[in-house]
Amino acid sequence: MGSIVANTQARGRIARIPKNDAVKSSSQTKPPFQDALQQQVLVLDGAMGTQLYQRGIPFHQSFESANLEHPQWVQEIHQSFLEAGSDAILTNSFGANRYRLSKHQRAEQLPEILQAAGEIAQKCAGGQAFVLGSLGPLGVELEPLGRLAKAEAAAAFAEAAQHLAPFVDGFALETFDNILELECALQGVSSISKLPILAFLTLGEQGRTSHGTSAVESAFRAAQAGASAVGFNCSSGPRVVLDAVVATMSRALQVPIAAKPNAGMPREIDGRVFYENDPDYFARFGRRFLQMGGSIVGGCCGTTPDHIRALSQAARVGTAQLRPVTTSPPKSPAQQAQAQPALPLEQRSRFAARLARRETVISVELVPPRTPNMEQMLASARNLDRHGVDAINLPDGPRASARLSNISAAAILSRETNIEPLLHFCCRDRNLLGMQSDLLGAAALGLHNLLAITGDPPYQGDYPNLTAVFDVDAIGLCNMVHNLNQGLDLGGNPLGHKTSFCCGAALNHTALDLKRELDRAHWKMEAGVDFFMTQPVFDAQTLLQFLDQLPAEKPPILAGIWPLRSLRNAEFLHSEVPGVFVPDHILARMKHAEENHRGAEEGVAIACETVQDLLGKVAGFQVAAPFNKTEATLAVVATIREYPQ
Repeated sequence: MGSIVANTQARGRIARIPKNDAVKSSSQTKPPFQDALQQQVLVLDGAMGTQLYQRGIPFHQSFESANLEHPQWVQEIHQSFLEAGSDAILTNSFGANRYRLSKHQRAEQLPEILQAAGEIAQKCAGGQAFVLGSLGPLGVELEPLGRLAKAEAAAAFAEAAQHLAPFVDGFALETFDNILELECALQGVSSISKLPILAFLTLGEQGRTSHGTSAVESAFRAAQAGASAVGFNCSSGPRVVLDAVVATMSRALQVPIAAKPNAGMPREIDGRVFYENDPDYFARFGRRFLQMGGSIVGGCCGTTPDHIRALSQAARVGTAQLRPVTTSPPKSPAQQAQAQPALPLEQRSRFAARLARRETVISVELVPPRTPNMEQMLASARNLDRHGVDAINLPDGPRASARLSNISAAAILSRETNIEPLLHFCCRDRNLLGMQSDLLGAAALGLHNLLAITGDPPYQGDYPNLTAVFDVDAIGLCNMVHNLNQGLDLGGNPLGHKTSFCCGAALNHTALDLKRELDRAHWKMEAGVDFFMTQPVFDAQTLLQFLDQLPAEKPPILAGIWPLRSLRNAEFLHSEVPGVFVPDHILARMKHAEENHRGAEEGVAIACETVQDLLGKVAGFQVAAPFNKTEATLAVVATIREYPQ
């Protein structure tokens, strides 16, 4: 292992003494890492995962397990990067957190894996090279789009950092595509250690994170959250990273800038993964980066010791323009861009205006057809409009079935009739970018009424082997809609125009875990929902008791009403439709009615009785039209409209 001395030439780069150099003195040991960040150009190592893959660990397994099962491999890889010219090596701990390891049934080994990662790297560095504790994203979505609270995320990062801290000179937070999660990581790590932290973001081809935040905004927020240096890693290769660096430097970010790109885009050939950029191309990237004022450079996926050797040589012979660094970064661009006030509810749609005026509203559910033919649905909608229905509720692939797009159905409904559509919007079939695109598309089509739902899993539908997306659940979707209504996109960036959605969410008053359902209701209210729509109600008192546990200032409640068609229909709803509970006394009534050949009539009677028990106590009703037949539905609608407004 070669020792390291500070090069006193023009660039101040750390230089490596050959292995067999016998000179040893205190001046040859590494300086404090914080000093090196401010004064020197640092070459980091390359891709640990790529090297472990080449040794036989598949990508779908935990690379971090090699610390325990193949420590000699990890040591060899560290050593190869040091010999190639790395000034710092990153511990093999990128995915070592409680959430990622749980996917590999290794969560209980977290302390052992992290300790081994630190010990192996420290031994290889030998007190001469720097050791950085590598931590990557948790692998689960954070609030407001996901279910993991920010405090829980910060605690998970603190837990991992605590096990690494005794062995490292600093930390490298790598490959973050969500600036909120990176801020949580910075908070968690800094809560247990005062060591310097390098913060790396990863970007798409358009220079934004997958959550839509720009490179410049992400970098400024990371610096403000306490990062000692900010950079970009992974992505599709050097070009995207270099473009992000250019954009960031143009805004005078006053912390050191780092870059660790992939070796190009991966390609799979005969079951093996290869990367396109050769070491010479990578060296040219390194020279350009350093000439622009970057000071911390390394490699991510696909980069080998040969890439790092070429990078190190480029750093030695190139001219680095080290930038002066101050400790008070300027305000980020987004600090001047504030959310716009959402449009008042009464101005968003006719349906929303009735809700705002606390008038009794009625929506009726019609399921989009399995064919492109909309004639029957349009005829039903016109009939419902004549009888005083305010909106047609359009499910989004109900029970995971393939049907006409409900956005298309809603657009046709708006064009061909006078009644407003109420669009279900499902999380199951879209990733985050697809959700935002479809929401913006709905707004452009003039569709303003939404019901945010998580969606039924595919195994309940026509194609049980399909893959669901579920990037977020309904709570995250409500937060996304709330942002759009304030003129902000997924990443919190100004859109230039705000949407005007009236957004509701589902409420299950008969959930098995009522505490969790109440918690979710509160989270949805915090996300700014405009109304709640319940599951079908067959016992009014059960619903009213549940609603009493919500705040007095809760959003308007639309009670779900389902006119049962038969005993079989009642049993199906009770046993096979998630979230629906049909009490025993209702099943008994339907059984008795069925024996007298009047099941459908009894179903309507039960629905009308439930409506009468709830009139004046809820804001309105969502009435089902089983099998898209409206006769029973119209009887229930007539009962509602008899109530004085």
